Amino acid sequence: MPSDRRPAGSGPTSLPGLRLLGSELGVLFRRRRTWAMLLALAAVPVLIAVAVRLSSAVPPGRGPAFLDQISQNGLFVGITAMLVAVPLFLPLTIGVVAGDTVAGEASLGTLRYLLAGPAGRGRLLLVKYAGAVLFAVAAPFTIALVGAGIGAVLFPVGPVTLLSGDSIGPAEAVGRLLLIAAYLAVSLVGLAAVGLFMSTLTDVPVGAMAATVVLAVVTQVADALPQLDWLHPWLFSHRWLDFADLLRQPVVWDSFAANALLQAGYVAVFGALAYARLATKDILS
Repeated sequence: MPSDRRPAGSGPTSLPGLRLLGSELGVLFRRRRTWAMLLALAAVPVLIAVAVRLSSAVPPGRGPAFLDQISQNGLFVGITAMLVAVPLFLPLTIGVVAGDTVAGEASLGTLRYLLAGPAGRGRLLLVKYAGAVLFAVAAPFTIALVGAGIGAVLFPVGPVTLLSGDSIGPAEAVGRLLLIAAYLAVSLVGLAAVGLFMSTLTDVPVGAMAATVVLAVVTQVADALPQLDWLHPWLFSHRWLDFADLLRQPVVWDSFAANALLQAGYVAVFGALAYARLATKDILS
């Protein structure tokens, strides 16, 4: 069966790193698996919107946050869908993409070829991680944009009342929705770094994918246990849902900055571990 990966040197630019990056992104976003995952994520807001549309009034306080407000304003579809997707669906897709970065090349027998080129191991890791990060950006933005679209089709759209009690227009509300998607994208870069490291530990992509997803679930379980309060601030999932400050007027950036700092720590640590592992790994395939 022919591989869908093309040689690293087939890009249009003469710079090895950019050539490799272009090849990696082309392979990633030409895959049926990638689009299947994005379509599955897009189905989350569609399912929520259709369910609310076909049902009677949602009792306040039942279901995910903002679910009872969807029928009054369709822009809440995107926010509700992102809340639903954060615990499992988004980590699952990131785990699949990040876990395949290095292990996927090893399983196809192309890792040795890539490392024999001018890119080098460090540059290859950066390119692989960049591809995972780009998917981490595309995933929440897909949910947000599809949610806003289906919400506008099925429900009225008007001013949105923020958590601070202030009211903003629909255009600004869409901007806040995209800001939440950006927050979630930042939240997932730490998990992507963990998946990259897991991918350097094995030549079996499914093993790296499963380990990354299981770790994401375990950290969320640990974060819910009050007995582990001392550990919570260090878990990469601890601030995944702390985007309430983006729904205030004016926007408070403290949680965004704290989340970015936390994820940067994971990127630094697990990026270094991934490089150390790949740099000393005996590449047999």
